[in-house]
Amino acid sequence: MRAGRREWTGLAVLALPTMLIGLDMSVLHLAAPVLSERLHPSGTELLWIVDIYGFMVAGFLATMGTLGDRIGRRRLLLTGAAAFAAASLLAAGSSSVGMLITSRALLGVAGATLMPSTLSLISNMFRDPGQRRLAVAVWMTNFSIGAMAGPLVGGVLLEHFWYGSVFLLGVPVGVVLLIAGPLLLPEYRDPEAGRLDPASVALSVTTVLPVVYGFKEIAQHGLHTLPLLSLAAGLCLGAAFVRRQLRLPDPMLDLRLFSRPAFGVSLGGLTLGLFAVTGTQFLLLQYFQLVLGLTPPVAGLWALPAVAAGVVGALLAPAVAARTGPLRVMAGGFLLSVPGLVLLTQVGTASGPYRAVVGFAVMSFGVQAALALTNDVIISSAPPARAGNASGIGETGANLGEALGVAVAGSVAAAVYRAKLDGSSLPDGIGPDRTEAARATLGGAAEVAGQLPERLGAELLAPARTAFTDGLHVAALLDVGVVMMLAAGHMALLRRDGARRDRGAAGARGSAGCGDSAGCGDSAGLDRQLREGEGEMEVGTGAGTGMEMEGAGNRPRPVR
Repeated sequence: MRAGRREWTGLAVLALPTMLIGLDMSVLHLAAPVLSERLHPSGTELLWIVDIYGFMVAGFLATMGTLGDRIGRRRLLLTGAAAFAAASLLAAGSSSVGMLITSRALLGVAGATLMPSTLSLISNMFRDPGQRRLAVAVWMTNFSIGAMAGPLVGGVLLEHFWYGSVFLLGVPVGVVLLIAGPLLLPEYRDPEAGRLDPASVALSVTTVLPVVYGFKEIAQHGLHTLPLLSLAAGLCLGAAFVRRQLRLPDPMLDLRLFSRPAFGVSLGGLTLGLFAVTGTQFLLLQYFQLVLGLTPPVAGLWALPAVAAGVVGALLAPAVAARTGPLRVMAGGFLLSVPGLVLLTQVGTASGPYRAVVGFAVMSFGVQAALALTNDVIISSAPPARAGNASGIGETGANLGEALGVAVAGSVAAAVYRAKLDGSSLPDGIGPDRTEAARATLGGAAEVAGQLPERLGAELLAPARTAFTDGLHVAALLDVGVVMMLAAGHMALLRRDGARRDRGAAGARGSAGCGDSAGCGDSAGLDRQLREGEGEMEVGTGAGTGMEMEGAGNRPRPVR
């Protein structure tokens, strides 16, 4: 059954919260210098303000997916939209670092209700495989547009209003959803939805946060006891989480899916691709403002070519994949991003924005083309009965990748910045307190420079800007390694798939009448199956019709 005008209009409504989630992850990238000036956070606190939202979204996604199956996906979406608007108002009124971090965490919990609801509702509305693939690509593109347009929107708001205005975008989106949602979106509940597991939820959140805290503290202050203990605690909690998921009959995240190579490789592409894009954008927007001296709106405008390139890549990818197969497009996209990242290693304190803009646009085009196909490959590579869980893991990976991108890129750049900006590179006569503030962040150095005589301030800013640019170079080289690893993984999967197809063809010639039956289906090849749309896999936390096809006999069964 093909979708009609109402379903496509409903997709436009679902695009709003999807874009909002991405936008709220990146809107603070441009506001980081302003936050440093107004609230005086340390380097570690600044990173927590920016990325706690993404970590909370990732930690609660699977739980909210299960909750949506139990109480209704549309109901969860509308409830989450109202909660998101309320948390946005709280963040906008924050007057301290602690209050802002707390409100950003609440925004993350509310945001976790939106993503699984939107993607699973798409599966209800688009039953035709070709339409569904296009709808999922549009969904993913809107998430990417939000993430990449956040800096421009934030720059305009910061130019005309106070820093809290960047959080108010969730309010009008929530209002539109509450009005249009009941009219255009279907409701669905799974009568056999899985049970909520509070212990798994607690372990998933407490695994990530101590590890991230440990890395940030090491980057900021070097090796000492507390961050090492935090890392050890996070790893122990992670081991407990994995053990619990493998023992539960209905786990929050079905880690057995990682035994399927296509699933694991594509999930890695989704997570690490967003890791590379988000971390690069976070550092480049600070480079535009604090190194090149651009105002927030102008810095946001210089990010637009990368946004446009990413949208073009994401929208072209499904059409190219229909001819060549998704794995070839994904591998090619990641390889194409390498020259852009290499170009970013050549930017300097006096090179102007052009080199950075071209490099980021090339990177964005390649990575976004690959990311547009990852969700469909993740879901289609899972068994039909586990497609909902596969979707939940994919959504978790996407949000975790964005949050880790900021955390790791920020920590790496901060470590390089502090190492380069030692006492010997700073001018004499600024005092120990100002020295420490300047070594904490480049924003802190800019604020200290503004308090000094012009000549002395210039002597402070020159090495600080050079140190930050060196940190950007190191982070870009790290991303080169990441995307090359992803390209190699997808090419290896493509070769494996080709070998399986060749073996299957040989077996088919030796087995009369085997054809495309269940006994030979595995040799058809993932790339060919995805290209031809064989079989309709469910997207989301459950099925749209309440039924799926199981096994070779094609017996209908209730969705689990």
